[in-house]
Amino acid sequence: MKTADFDYDLPRERIAQHPAVPRDSARLLEIRPDRLIDRTVRDLPQCLAAGDVMVVNDTRVIPARIEGTRGTARIEVTLHRAKGGGVWRAFARPARRLRPGDRIAFGAGLAAEVQARDGGEVTLAFGLADDALLESLARVGHMPLPPYIRRGAGSEARDATDYQTIFAARPGAVAAPTAGLHFTPALLAALQDRGIALHTVTLHVGAATFLPVTAERAEDHRMHAEWGEITAATAEAIDAARARGGRVVAVGTTSLRLLESACDEAGRLRPFAGECDLFILPGYRFRAVDLLLTNFHLPRSTLLMLAAAFAGRERILAAYDHAKRAGYRFYSYGDACLLHPAPIGPSAIAP
Repeated sequence: MKTADFDYDLPRERIAQHPAVPRDSARLLEIRPDRLIDRTVRDLPQCLAAGDVMVVNDTRVIPARIEGTRGTARIEVTLHRAKGGGVWRAFARPARRLRPGDRIAFGAGLAAEVQARDGGEVTLAFGLADDALLESLARVGHMPLPPYIRRGAGSEARDATDYQTIFAARPGAVAAPTAGLHFTPALLAALQDRGIALHTVTLHVGAATFLPVTAERAEDHRMHAEWGEITAATAEAIDAARARGGRVVAVGTTSLRLLESACDEAGRLRPFAGECDLFILPGYRFRAVDLLLTNFHLPRSTLLMLAAAFAGRERILAAYDHAKRAGYRFYSYGDACLLHPAPIGPSAIAP
C-alpha cells in the first residue's frame, strides 16, 4: 500500500504547544463503527464497563537532549536507543563534523567518545554505568520534545513535568507515551469506581517514533526496535480479565504494540522482555487489544498507520477531518481519541 494513502493536511494552529490543564479536560473523540461522539477525557469511565482493563506504559522520559562541544564546534545530541554499558545511539547535529574517536564535552563532567557515525546518527560511549549516566543527564539534559513543539532556544521548565505521564516509573524513554499524558488522580479514581482495572507494561519509546515514513510503499519501511517488558503476573491478570469477558483497552500505540508482540496465535499473552519492532499496517489481525486510546498522529507516520489498521483507514481519515473542523488539538500535547475496532464488512460514519 502507498504511504501517500495515510497523508492529510493540518493547519499549524491545530498543533498543541502545551497540554490541557487539568490534563483530563482534554477533548476525546470516540470513533465508533457508525458514528463519532465528541467527549472529554473525563468521560472515559462512561465509555467503558466494569471488568474492562486498561493497560498503560510506565516508561519514564529521560532528559535525552544534550548540548556539547567538539573543540570549538557546538554539537546537539538527542539520545534515542540504549545499547547498554553507557553506550547510546543518538541523532547529532551537525553529524557531519563528527568522526570515530572524537570526544564531545557536555559540561558538568559529562563527555562521550564517538564510536561510529551513519548519516545523521552516531554511536556514543559515555564511559559510565547506566545509573551514573542517568544522574548526569538529570543535571545537563533537556526534555526531548518533538520538533513540532516550538520552544525557541530551549525547553520550558514546565515541560519537565508536562511531558511525563502520571504512570512514569522506569527511566529509559526519549519520547513520551502521549496517550498517558491525559490521566489525573481524579480520573484514575473514577475508573476504579467504575470497576475498571489498570495494569502497567513498559516500552521505552524511541525518538524514531517521530520520523515520517519516507518509502513510497509503506511495507518497505523499517521499524526501529524499542525495548519492552510484560511480566508474567501482568500477562496472567490481563488474560484472566479477558476470560471473564472484560475488554483490553490499550492506552497508547506503545502499549498496543507490546501487547500484540507478546500475544500468541490463540490470543493468550505471554511474558515478554526484549526488542519490539512490530510494524502494524491495515490488514493486521489484532489478537490482544479490544479498544485503543490514543492521540491524533502525524501524517505518513507508523502511528497513523496503526490507528488505521485498528479502526479502518477511511474511518480514521474521516474522523481526523471532523476533528480539524471541530477545533481539536493534535499531536503529543493534543487531544485524544478512543478507537473501536473496524467491523467486518463495509461501514460508514454518519456525518
